This record gives sequence, C-alpha cells and structure tokens, in this order.
Amino acid sequence: MAKKWIRKAIKRPGALTRKAKAAGMATMAFARKMRHAKGITGKQARLALTLRGLPRPSKAARVRGGKKAAATRKRRR
Repeated sequence: MAKKWIRKAIKRPGALTRKAKAAGMATMAFARKMRHAKGITGKQARLALTLRGLPRPSKAARVRGGKKAAATRKRRR
C-alpha cells in the first residue's frame, strides 16, 4: 500500500466542504446524505467518511514528520 495514499486520494481539497456550505449543511451531514450518490460528489463523500473513521496520528507525528523526528529534536536540545 502506498505510504501517502491519502494525499493522492484527495484531488480537490475543500471541495466537499464548499458543496456542503452551498447546500446549507455541515460537512459530515452532507457526506452522509451524499454517500450513495454517483459521480465525484459521491466519491468525495465516501472518502470523507472513510477518513473520518481512521485513527488520528499522534501529536508528534502531526507536528514535524513523525515520532522519529520528535525524538531527534529532543536529543539535540
């Protein structure tokens, strides 16, 4: 499996949010409503729901490249 598949999967960042705002709905409510739709909107909605279910990385991994980078920074100080 590709290392950074999420970046490759998101073709138009923020597009689903803009569509939800135009419909007057919250993003996740819009995704739940459109998950069975055909086309690009349906794909975006299904991906949003999939990403919502994934566990979030640790704070160290989100800040600067992962646990290894965090450990390196601590040792250098």
